[in-house]
Amino acid sequence: MAKSSANPLPSLSVRIDLDSEGRIGPGKIQLLENIRACGSISAAGRAMDMSYKRAWDLVDEINRICRHAAVERQTGGKNGGGTVLTPFGTSLVARYRKIERAATSAVRKELLALRSDIARPKKMAGR
Repeated sequence: MAKSSANPLPSLSVRIDLDSEGRIGPGKIQLLENIRACGSISAAGRAMDMSYKRAWDLVDEINRICRHAAVERQTGGKNGGGTVLTPFGTSLVARYRKIERAATSAVRKELLALRSDIARPKKMAGR
């Protein structure tokens, strides 16, 4: 049975505050996933309509707040190399997605109730 697109389930976005200055959320994780898929920071940034500088700044921020390199340069190849996720970067993406799935599962009933509440017709005051 196909899901109705008329009333999609509200979605949950997870942002993990690592400290008062550093946070990891869906944008940084998507950037890492794009780096893994594209093999370069510039291509990953373009896939997100982001400048190379912005993408690089986010990668630098991820490395700084996590105190581990999430990506590393790869030299060589016919195109001059690229960028790959480190084992830490791969683990970070997997752990974030696991946390995200667990959080979404934990609040599914409430998201369904919210969708139902939003779909109800408004009652006009004084009627």
